[in-house]
Amino acid sequence: MTTKFRKAIQLFDAANTKDPFEEIVDGIKHPKELLYAQRMSEQLNTFEPNACESVQLAVRCQHICRWEIPRDSYEMNRIGYLTWRKDLYKFHAKKAGEILSEVGYESEAIEKVAFLLQKKQLKKNEDTQLLEDVICLVFLNYYFEKFSKKYSEEKLLDIVQKTWAKMSEKGHDFALQLVFSAGTSQLIKKALS
Repeated sequence: MTTKFRKAIQLFDAANTKDPFEEIVDGIKHPKELLYAQRMSEQLNTFEPNACESVQLAVRCQHICRWEIPRDSYEMNRIGYLTWRKDLYKFHAKKAGEILSEVGYESEAIEKVAFLLQKKQLKKNEDTQLLEDVICLVFLNYYFEKFSKKYSEEKLLDIVQKTWAKMSEKGHDFALQLVFSAGTSQLIKKALS
């Protein structure tokens, strides 16, 4: 990888190191969004190791500094949620663009990463779809189990179905190989039947 790519990853990670929220894994505290970014890169390398540079960058900064726009600063309803998500897409694209510009990326490369971070042309653009597949796989692999303890079965079935609808066939095949607890496996099978 190029020097500017490595520098961009370092700066993305440095920004996410400032996350005040932590996640504990194997007794070690990690800044939440830094851990998420690392998991995203690892998942991409497993799922599509030959991904282009713009996808690799977008994967690493997909949640950059997310804590700066908290969910509870918006109305706690569907409209509030969708507005929050839309604002996050723009925020992540702007933040990533500043870092990419700082390390020497040209405007075309910066625009491509911004395009991906804003999920443009999902299901139509191969790279946007790849990013979305990785997002869904990371959610299922690392976060769904814990997430499932908070909601009713009806809500969880809906979430699995919506997640599945965003994914490609390749994403589906990969997701079916993930290891889940017996309860989560049953829930996913029920959602997909």
